[in-house]
Amino acid sequence: MDDKNTMENLLLTEKNACDLYFHGSIESGTQNVNQAFTKALQDSLTLQSDLYKKMSEKGWYSAQQAPQQQMQQVKQKFSCSQQG
Repeated sequence: MDDKNTMENLLLTEKNACDLYFHGSIESGTQNVNQAFTKALQDSLTLQSDLYKKMSEKGWYSAQQAPQQQMQQVKQKFSCSQQG
């Protein structure tokens, strides 16, 4: 397995961990459990961000800029749904 595949697998694993920690934090029954999941989520989000940045620097993961018109349409859609 090459470095790119390894980084992709790590990033996917971190994204899945973030999902699990998020659900653990919002569904926890006690303050201590909530704090543990919330801390784990924060740490996992930081690691996920670091992985993304490193992959992006190497050209292995790139985000595309959405066209301005498309962003305006989505913004308008959600602002209308909040008013209604």
